Amino acid sequence: MVLALTVSGLVVAVVVVGLFLFGLRRRLIQRSGGTFDCSLRWDVPEKPDTGGKGWSYGVARYNGDRIEWYRVFSYAPRPRRVLERAAIEVTGRRVPDGEEELALLSDAVILACTHRGTRLELAMSEDALTGFLAWLEAAPPGQRVNVA
Repeated sequence: MVLALTVSGLVVAVVVVGLFLFGLRRRLIQRSGGTFDCSLRWDVPEKPDTGGKGWSYGVARYNGDRIEWYRVFSYAPRPRRVLERAAIEVTGRRVPDGEEELALLSDAVILACTHRGTRLELAMSEDALTGFLAWLEAAPPGQRVNVA
């Protein structure tokens, strides 16, 4: 009986510490700059699948001329992807279709982009999209910016 209570207590303690670290990581990401919820689908084929596969939920943070994208369900302290403003080219915009509506947040808009030759899609709210496009267009003089 004592052993079962001890093991149960340790399991609960490990879960509580894991959740605390998870929340602390999110706070540290949000502390040092503007962030927004952003799902990402990397290396999208020419004809994207609307089955909802390949999307990863994350948080994106503006950091100078870069967007740092962090997976939400991760303990990694570093961003999973870094997108440089000069290398992002917006190729289109659409609303979620089919099963994508279940895989993404309810008010998401999908932005099709290329970054250094890699096709990707970003899904974010309309407000976050407005801010993202304004950030792209606010590039320093002399930088090439392509916003569809």
